[in-house]
Amino acid sequence: MAIFVLGFWAPWDYALHLDGAGPDAHVWGWLAALISKNGLMDITSAFDALLVLGILCAGAGAVLRTWGSAYLGAEAMRDVEMRGDGVMADGPYRHLRNPLYVGSWINALALALLMPPSGAVFTLALLAGFQGRLILGEEAFLSAKLGEAYTNYCAEVPRLVPTLRKPTSEKRDPSTSSGQVAGHPAASGARPRWGQAALAEIFLWGVTASFAVLGWQYNAHLLLRCVLVSLGVALVVKGLAKQQRPVA
Repeated sequence: MAIFVLGFWAPWDYALHLDGAGPDAHVWGWLAALISKNGLMDITSAFDALLVLGILCAGAGAVLRTWGSAYLGAEAMRDVEMRGDGVMADGPYRHLRNPLYVGSWINALALALLMPPSGAVFTLALLAGFQGRLILGEEAFLSAKLGEAYTNYCAEVPRLVPTLRKPTSEKRDPSTSSGQVAGHPAASGARPRWGQAALAEIFLWGVTASFAVLGWQYNAHLLLRCVLVSLGVALVVKGLAKQQRPVA
């Protein structure tokens, strides 16, 4: 949250004056003006094209995170400690090892449209670095705890760029149990919990709805207020879920 607050605020701009001033001193307006100035399309079409891109990024991020959350489970999402109960190889985790982080970063591309240009660069770069640090820490923890099963999984499933191909080693191995495939962890058959996942990712869906419904008013300040409302709703939902969590 601190990264996004600094991205929207861009306090360094008071001294460096990197982002200009005025109602369109954000990435959305800056890119639209740049596209129009270079004759690629008129200013209105540029605003529309960037808005569609923002809607697609917000929606893709929300879908990816919801898909991952549905299989990971609400308990794991709320747990602040790293868990190593087993290799998760269901749903998006058969194509991508870190769908939650990738979904967050893609959704951040939409939010970056509402930031000053320097704030957007700061946010996307620092968020990528922060997530990279978390990913490396989690992978080291899981490799130490799960051993060969996780190593085989990492060898088959990409870290950040999804693959739709069937794993090359996904063939029956007569030396393994009926559900296991050679060199690749078998799917556990976990059932996705879509209701819990949708509530867990309500902020990202709020961002998507804000861009899709209100973006056509071309008012970045209105969209930012809607994003803040979505954040407030998400925090309330998270607080209620924490209160209902059974005490061990």
